Amino acid sequence: MARRSAKFVFPTLPAVAWQPGLPVHGAPTWVVVVGEAGLPAAAKEAGERLGVDLDRLLEVQRDTGFSTSAGATAAYPLLSGEVSEVLLVGAGSGTSAELRHAGAAVARFGRGKDELTTLVAEGIDAEALQGFAEGLVLGSFTYTLKTVDAGQPVAGRITLTDGSDADRSDAVDRGLVVGRTGWLARQFATTPSNEKDPAWLAARATELAAHGGLEVKVWDEKQLVADGFGGILAVGKGSTRPPRLIRIDYTPEGAGPDTPYVVLVGKGITYDTGGLSLKPRESMVSMKRDMTGGGSVIATMSALRELGAKIRVTGLVCSAENMPSGTAYRPDDVIRHYGGRTTEVKNTDAEGRLVLADGLAYAVQELKPDALVDIATLTGAIKVSLGAMLYGGLFATDDALAGQLAAAGEVSGERLWRMPLPAEYADLISTPIADSVNSSKGPGSITAALFLKAFAGDVPWAHLDLSSIAESPRDEYEYSVGATGAGARLLTTWLTSEDPLAGIA
Repeated sequence: MARRSAKFVFPTLPAVAWQPGLPVHGAPTWVVVVGEAGLPAAAKEAGERLGVDLDRLLEVQRDTGFSTSAGATAAYPLLSGEVSEVLLVGAGSGTSAELRHAGAAVARFGRGKDELTTLVAEGIDAEALQGFAEGLVLGSFTYTLKTVDAGQPVAGRITLTDGSDADRSDAVDRGLVVGRTGWLARQFATTPSNEKDPAWLAARATELAAHGGLEVKVWDEKQLVADGFGGILAVGKGSTRPPRLIRIDYTPEGAGPDTPYVVLVGKGITYDTGGLSLKPRESMVSMKRDMTGGGSVIATMSALRELGAKIRVTGLVCSAENMPSGTAYRPDDVIRHYGGRTTEVKNTDAEGRLVLADGLAYAVQELKPDALVDIATLTGAIKVSLGAMLYGGLFATDDALAGQLAAAGEVSGERLWRMPLPAEYADLISTPIADSVNSSKGPGSITAALFLKAFAGDVPWAHLDLSSIAESPRDEYEYSVGATGAGARLLTTWLTSEDPLAGIA
């Protein structure tokens, strides 16, 4: 009997809305965002309504250790009136990254509260206000399967204002959608693998495609065999839960033959034991998140219509479960990928590049995009190169594409560091048996990228190896301990920018 796939629960986010002017009554909790320049312009009027001198309150809190660094907080109870407490939140110099941190701090403070009124500085630019809204969503992230003591839910409602008559809801609304992509990608990556398998991921993609007005196609194991997706099939052979290839298509209104076209390819390994090249127990823990790249592609695709992306986009998620068994693929096997290129397997734990190779080859041969980007938690080696939680690895054959992605990383807070693709290392993945091997003793993240490069053909291509930013060791700023959903906000920011393919050859 086929296992039923549980329906995906779309995130219940805090209701965030912009309000021109100060509310007459407001919520029981007021939040005042404080930057290096001091209190917002409307703080005096707000203080009069609250019955508290906010300048004096800030002075007292600074004397007791509060700083205006991004995300710092100080709560002050009020003993009379409709408002019961005031929270001061630091915003640093007011950059979008610092306001994202501040928004996340507000969200954490607001868990379990019915309503917050939040006063931000007048005149902050749209990017910074968007960042604050993103932080409100990302700092609200929760995932639990507890039946008791499940912790506080998200804040019920958060009203934003700067006290002016300006309507800045567009920036807020964009921030909420971009933040939601990060939440979705985290939720995918955090879902345990006894529930999450390739069929589950395909079902969730189908649901979100319907929500976002997208087209979707799913290859099951029989269709994968018929069409020759040898990499995806090989990796999935050892599991009783068969692989899937998921295709999601977004076409903007008014699109024509000249509309720029991007294909995203995501690694969707729903659990990675290493296969017959079995991981140690310690290395296997957290491998439920090895589909972060694929989850980020699905989350990104779900937002494109809401945000009015101007280009065509196809998302491909190459999904399998990498398990050891009597049917598993072996070291020394030779795989024939989509389109015919062959790979000699030397390590079944280097499986991500095998499934991505099929997706890249399909994109080049069948879809013919103007640019091609794959995204994966591909190698532990990138952590050695870049450390944890600062930068993801970026490899690219086109300087303009690399620049566009790096710029989107700076805006979104999912920063990238460009890595080299030296041709001199190609010999490290050569073999007389096949077109290449799938692993080597050389620089691991670079040789993995060189392996994938061969499948991208002449299409401008970038490879994002995000293992270094895919998991947070602690609750900090917009991140919660565990999976970060790395890449969703980065890709959404890039694809919904004014001209994502500017300068790309």
